[in-house]
Amino acid sequence: MTSQLYRWRWQALAALLLAEAMNLLDSTVMPVAGPAIRADLAVDDATLQWLTAGYTLPFALLLITGGRLGDILGRRRVFVAGVLTFVVCSAVCAGAPTAAVLLAARAVQGASAALIIPQTFGLIRAMFSGTEVAKALGTIGPVMALSSLCGPIAGGALTDADLFGLGWRPVFLVNVPLGLAVLAVAPLIREDRSPTRPRLDLTGTLLASTGLGLVVFPLVEGGNPGLPGWTWLCLALGVATLVVFALHQRGRTDPLVEPGLFRGRVFPASLAGSLLFFTVMNGLLFVLVLFLQLSQGKTPSGAALALLPWSAGLAIGSWVAGAVLVPRFGPKVMRAGLVLVLLGLAGIAVSLTVVPLLVTGIGLGLFTVPFFGNALAGVAPHETGSASGLLNAVQQLGATIGVALLGTVFFRSGTHPAVLVAIGLSTAVLALTLAMIPRAAPNRSARR
Repeated sequence: MTSQLYRWRWQALAALLLAEAMNLLDSTVMPVAGPAIRADLAVDDATLQWLTAGYTLPFALLLITGGRLGDILGRRRVFVAGVLTFVVCSAVCAGAPTAAVLLAARAVQGASAALIIPQTFGLIRAMFSGTEVAKALGTIGPVMALSSLCGPIAGGALTDADLFGLGWRPVFLVNVPLGLAVLAVAPLIREDRSPTRPRLDLTGTLLASTGLGLVVFPLVEGGNPGLPGWTWLCLALGVATLVVFALHQRGRTDPLVEPGLFRGRVFPASLAGSLLFFTVMNGLLFVLVLFLQLSQGKTPSGAALALLPWSAGLAIGSWVAGAVLVPRFGPKVMRAGLVLVLLGLAGIAVSLTVVPLLVTGIGLGLFTVPFFGNALAGVAPHETGSASGLLNAVQQLGATIGVALLGTVFFRSGTHPAVLVAIGLSTAVLALTLAMIPRAAPNRSARR
């Protein structure tokens, strides 16, 4: 690594984080822009639902493969290709004359996001060293959470403004300058790939994509008021296919998922913790937005603004964790964050007011800052792409399960039971920290 590239590592990190934010902004604006799209393009409810699912499914299915392609072809190269494709598809979405064109562009957009997101972890580890690795990785979680919250606000504002008479189209067009800014900074990102240059396991790719598709599809398609009978068959087939995938990976010289990731306890426990944590975070956010709109009569933009204490708490918790707590106490800060999350959720169960939202946000910030660095601390360089793709796939699965599970509880029983489920899942994450946090936190500066 040249001194110039290392000198600009923080600018390069900003480009990586902006690309992460683009994906989350794009995946969260559809509920806000949906009614305007339905009126303009005369689409039915099923097609409108698939404008969201059409992005989510390709993204979830290709995350593991996208991470492996970074190992093989180079992470910066795959990242740039993904961003370029994402920008082009955003422009096509903004100018789509029909729902069919919009749906096709959304699907390719989701696939391109699956090339972008898994590269972030490996590229950060290639540009940072020592304690800066954990600090850089710690920025990912807060950016993800803030982007998820800001997406509906930005989407509502752009749709309501009707800029130049374009209606909903600026919601997608805004990605073009953001993506071009990422591409402009991309030369400052250091290229990185696996030193062993593995081959792509095509059979494993097919099994993993099919299994994830069978799991994610029914959650997206059937999770609004409840899960119909056919969804359980899909889920069972999906789990069975993923078991076959796991068996297929054993003993292969070019596995899609590196078996070394599961020799210790930290990474597997982090996967389980990530699944449950993002189930809570995304599912609860979905439920609270619905509650504010359906029960309190707020507009989508008004509902998002009402959740600003959550966002402010997240920013405060992230700063305190990164600047003060994590350098001193390491990954144990995750436990303190989860305790605050539980206290905040208990307050939300009583009344959806500023203080419990603020406390919950602070807890989320304290947890997410050390989480990614801790999960990847023991991952070898040749396992980075596989680990990144798998971690992102599990996060996406957790987010999808959260919307389906907590959304179903909300529609059937109301907000209070949904919050109680979130409390139970958060307690499970807290218990998992017994395995997620190493008995002796690794000395990262000594290892690098």
